[in-house]
Amino acid sequence: MNCLTIILIYFIFFIFGLIFGSFLNCLVYRLANDKKISGRSFCPKCKTKIKWFDNIPLISFLFLKGRCRACQEKISWQYPLIELTMGLLFLLPLLKANLSLSGFLFEKNFIIEIFQDWLIYFVLVFTFIYDIKYLEVSDLVIFSSGALILILNLFLKQNHILAWLKPTLFAMLVAFLFFLLQYLFTKGKGIGLGDLRIGLFMGLVLGHWRFLFLALVFAYLIGSFVSLALIVLKKKSFKSQIPLGPFLTIGTFLTLFFGEKIINFYF
Repeated sequence: MNCLTIILIYFIFFIFGLIFGSFLNCLVYRLANDKKISGRSFCPKCKTKIKWFDNIPLISFLFLKGRCRACQEKISWQYPLIELTMGLLFLLPLLKANLSLSGFLFEKNFIIEIFQDWLIYFVLVFTFIYDIKYLEVSDLVIFSSGALILILNLFLKQNHILAWLKPTLFAMLVAFLFFLLQYLFTKGKGIGLGDLRIGLFMGLVLGHWRFLFLALVFAYLIGSFVSLALIVLKKKSFKSQIPLGPFLTIGTFLTLFFGEKIINFYF
């Protein structure tokens, strides 16, 4: 595979990421405001429908200088940042692959793995944003994506499905009990049931209790540090509600990217 082809593939994957990032932003707003998922995009302020040339990921934001064409209301930086983040995340499956192998894109398992990775990244970024903005977790996104990941793995691991399923179900059970006990012990004041659902998703995508444990260590360490920093800076108080979900997604991301090396180093 020559260099020009590789660059083209990276560019196409990046564009796909931008598109999915744009959809993610739309989904966050519409689910939170009980709007239909389908239909034309519109300005949240003046409700004017956005024309296609004003709805091009990244480019339209820069061209419009971050303002709605109709009402001149500022467009949140969330939109271009999430689009760019998803564009970069969609490149990761290629970085894990050996691009020197010609025809890899036409292998069924590789295509399924790419789609699964994209889906996981989408759910984690969505949950990160949604929990920060609304202190909620979307059951629609978590459970529908989880079911789809299970189905995809039936194809990916059809010859050794039990070898994947047993540790995965055990990791999900550990996550369920871990968060349920915290919820019961704190009477719902320490964590919410939404965190329990995120935990189930973490167990599913990480697939082993060791990776789950590592992700939780990352999440709680980072969460404690950030929370303490906000209190010191007087942005939050000890009684303030700080969502755990964003830290759980960060811990999951770190484990997906570095978990295997860390586990192999210590074990």
